[in-house]
Amino acid sequence: MTKVQSPRRIWIDADGCPVVKETIALAKEYRLPVTLVKNHSIQLESDYATIVTVEVSRDAADFYILTRMHPEDIVVTQDNGLCAMVISKKGHCIDQNGKIITEDQIHFLLQSRHVSRKERMQNLKGPKIKKREDRDNLLFTTALKKLLTETTPGSS
Repeated sequence: MTKVQSPRRIWIDADGCPVVKETIALAKEYRLPVTLVKNHSIQLESDYATIVTVEVSRDAADFYILTRMHPEDIVVTQDNGLCAMVISKKGHCIDQNGKIITEDQIHFLLQSRHVSRKERMQNLKGPKIKKREDRDNLLFTTALKKLLTETTPGSS
């Protein structure tokens, strides 16, 4: 299947993103430009992606992406706040686990984030961080491929 070249871009909120290589591989396959946005403490290299280094301040990568993205761009992030803003600009969001975030889901996700933050601040709940496995990367790749196929004009 030949992929249709598109002016769309894939943006990666790259600070702590475990699926950078997988995203770049699919971007190459679909002939989409990809931009990694990171702070200067993260070391990343790519012979395909554009790498942008922003200051370490809170949300600097988010603001960089938001001020440069266009409708139909895809953003890979685990930040639901960034997802909400991307969706409001008619972009697409996917997290590192392959969950495609839609407008229908974002209000629930933001409310859940708020409740979890309050619980953490009251020491009622700690973060649940599990070890990432190869199958997690496969789930992400499958979901991103689905998102690319469903949102790329002329592909099927």
